[in-house]
Amino acid sequence: MTSIGGAASSGLVDWNLAVATATRLVRPGPEASRDEARAVVAELRRHAKSSEAHVRGFTRLGTEDIHDTPVLVVDRPGWIRANVAGFREVLKPLLDKMQERRGGTPGGAVLGTVGGKVTGVELGMLLSFLASRVLGQYETFAPATRDLPAGRNGGGRLLLVAPNIVHVERELDVRPHDFRLWVCLHEETHRTQFSAVPWLRDHLEGEIQSFLAETDVDPMTVLERIREAAQSLAGGRPEAEEDDGGRSFVDLVQTPAQREILGRLTAVMSLLEGHADFVMDGVGPDVVPTVAEIREKFQQRRAKGASRLDMALRKLLGLDAKLRQYRDGERFVRAVVDQVGMDGFNRVWTSPNTLPTKAEIAKPADWIARVHRKPES
Repeated sequence: MTSIGGAASSGLVDWNLAVATATRLVRPGPEASRDEARAVVAELRRHAKSSEAHVRGFTRLGTEDIHDTPVLVVDRPGWIRANVAGFREVLKPLLDKMQERRGGTPGGAVLGTVGGKVTGVELGMLLSFLASRVLGQYETFAPATRDLPAGRNGGGRLLLVAPNIVHVERELDVRPHDFRLWVCLHEETHRTQFSAVPWLRDHLEGEIQSFLAETDVDPMTVLERIREAAQSLAGGRPEAEEDDGGRSFVDLVQTPAQREILGRLTAVMSLLEGHADFVMDGVGPDVVPTVAEIREKFQQRRAKGASRLDMALRKLLGLDAKLRQYRDGERFVRAVVDQVGMDGFNRVWTSPNTLPTKAEIAKPADWIARVHRKPES
């Protein structure tokens, strides 16, 4: 097994154990012959390539740095390895801080080792659940590993999870060629966003690190959230608790500063996800003949979710908030483009100051008034 970074087994999370657990527990993908699997991978790569021109033409976001971001077609274990590496990178400052705090308590080192293994197993259980649901993902903070390259100049990587795409296209009973291109258009939009807007990655990283720096919780509180989610997955929580979905990780927000940062992050993520949905549907009619059918069936699938267990986990992990981001962000983008056109909308990418606030996502006219107001003479 490939080690995830240097001291991957130390600290509060045994990252290697998380990978091993998730890989062992993840469900197998849909049945396909070797030739069928190779054909899917080849087609996704072609669609990813063709999506570049479609997205750039529609959004008018030109970039010369897009090829610094590799496109990887992966299976479920590949998605797991990539995400563990990304989590470890982003959470390192917080986990180091928590480890110092734990180390100062009696028996802290021993507890840390044992707790790290327990948390590694439980995190692995969560990742095994998510690994069968994600269709594609632009990894903004992606350290390169031996088998998972990343951008040379700080760029991320774009992941397309082939077995999940095949599973959903079969479940929805839509044309595979059209659905695969439709998914690629969404993910390529994220790749274009970060390639065309050089400051965006650093801005997001700064916000996330500021949020984590404000976090001052006992390590066991964080581990408890992971444990609750893992117990939901294993069916170990009482039925009454499943009804309300448990507590979200967002409940760890404590300070006014954290709430302010979280509001800004929510607005940015709503913008990015809504923009991607708007683009995939805007480009769709010209290159995806069945886009209306795909969108209708996919929205129904998003809305209904799966079992009560699935809904409980979605709430605990904050996935319900992500679904709202798609919806609210797409409404914002559509309203702005309708009012000021694509070039007028693209002023959103000028600087962090022109990003919409959380309130403006809900009221696009307020963003237009702020960003497009005429200077006083």
